Amino acid sequence: MARTRNPLPRLMLHAFLIVLCFIMIFPVLWWFGASLKTMSELSLPTLFPEKAMWSNYSDGWKALSQYTFTHFYLNSFKLVITMTVLTTISSSLVAFSFARLNFPLKGFWFSMMMMTIMLPAQVTLIPQYSMFHQLDWINTYLPFIVPSALGSGIGGTFFVFLLVQFFRGLPRELDESAKIDGCSWWGIYFRIVLPLASPALVTVMIFSFLWGWEDYFGPLIYINSVELYTVPLALGMFVDTQSAMAWGQLLAMSLTSILPVFLLFFFAQRYFVEGIATTGLKG
Repeated sequence: MARTRNPLPRLMLHAFLIVLCFIMIFPVLWWFGASLKTMSELSLPTLFPEKAMWSNYSDGWKALSQYTFTHFYLNSFKLVITMTVLTTISSSLVAFSFARLNFPLKGFWFSMMMMTIMLPAQVTLIPQYSMFHQLDWINTYLPFIVPSALGSGIGGTFFVFLLVQFFRGLPRELDESAKIDGCSWWGIYFRIVLPLASPALVTVMIFSFLWGWEDYFGPLIYINSVELYTVPLALGMFVDTQSAMAWGQLLAMSLTSILPVFLLFFFAQRYFVEGIATTGLKG
């Protein structure tokens, strides 16, 4: 007679996970509920209002007199997508060089690059601003685009290290077979390494998009014109231009600002998890 398994431990585990999940998403639930409240209801200890104020979203979208949030979203998408593509390309090229090529002082230059991770961004802020000012790049997107194209943008060193670890896990025999067939290093990079490294590349793209989308400090330093403002700067201007703070509209707009990142991670999470799980494994 087969023994019947006790379902109690599994039920307790599921109950614990449900409670833990609720604790983790409670701030988002409160955030959503508060975005639908009136000013008088924000101080009440309730999660959702009695009557949802969906007008907070429509009013907040056009709360700034000169531009709507459509303009700021387009600015953010144009800038962040450009940065993401350029960062992925430049980081993969540098990582491929360190992982598969041999050149003088390779170990030294890799160590120097890794040391920049320990260098706080505040240390290089003034020299970078002075250099960009002399190049007449202030109030343009060039201080973000050019470093991304050179592999020194937001998270550039981390992305190079991540891809180096992934590339090192690919069998060297693939390179040797390709060379026998007459393939150059460029061919190996485009035809062999990049297709096999798609999970790691997607991981880099997700992180790059996330950090670029939520960057407030960089645009605050280099962008002066409201016409070029990104979504984080627009939210900051939203706060400054309200004589009587409309917290419901502000919370509504800040909630919509996380939707692109949420959707990106939702649809690319399989590649993201695969890229993180396989990085550093040896072939």
